[in-house]
Amino acid sequence: MSEEKTPGTDAPRPGRRTPLVIAAVAIAAAIGLTAAVGLGGNDDKASGPVAEVSGGTDSTKAATVLDRPFTKPDLVLTDTKGEKYDLRERTKGKPTLIYFGYTHCPDVCPMTMSNIAIARKQLPKADQDKLQVVFVTTDPQRDTSAELAKWLPAAGDPSFTGLTGDFSAIQAGARQIGIGIDPPKVENGNVVSMHGAQVIAFSPTTDQGYVLYGEDASIDDYAKDLPKIIKGENP
Repeated sequence: MSEEKTPGTDAPRPGRRTPLVIAAVAIAAAIGLTAAVGLGGNDDKASGPVAEVSGGTDSTKAATVLDRPFTKPDLVLTDTKGEKYDLRERTKGKPTLIYFGYTHCPDVCPMTMSNIAIARKQLPKADQDKLQVVFVTTDPQRDTSAELAKWLPAAGDPSFTGLTGDFSAIQAGARQIGIGIDPPKVENGNVVSMHGAQVIAFSPTTDQGYVLYGEDASIDDYAKDLPKIIKGENP
């Protein structure tokens, strides 16, 4: 989980920490054990899903292939046009990347969206049209539909889908795929947001999230893997 502060302040920004889920997956891959990737939100009693890392996972790769994929979150939110967006229904049978972040993020979120956007443009036009990229805000109070509509084309690509809505629904949806997020809070006059920085890739053949990327995934990593993800194959 990454701690981020809004830019424009003199307060030092803590160094990014590798998300706990990624660390757990990497350790499990090294020792061949099952990795628990469910991060609790504000409810310590809630248990998250558990994913198994494939025994053949190459620890040098950006992608982590999960033996027990995630079920796509049951989320009905509002898109950049102010219209209802049923995530499962609208992305059914389509290769989909899902990321939880916020528009005031100083670096990780725009970098992730930019990396995916640049890699997407390297695909054949037909494959570009197939790929769905969904950005779900973790800061819905500030990230309105209009705000997402302005930010996403600049940070990523006009084709990306931006979603906002009730924070509790967003938090529950993130937890379904092992991503922990906390409500934004003010510390010393700075807005601090804690959120997992993982991108989850969902297969067009099974509609399950079977590939996980950390915040360090590069343009080249996505460019190399996206053709296979679009076909529902392991990267």
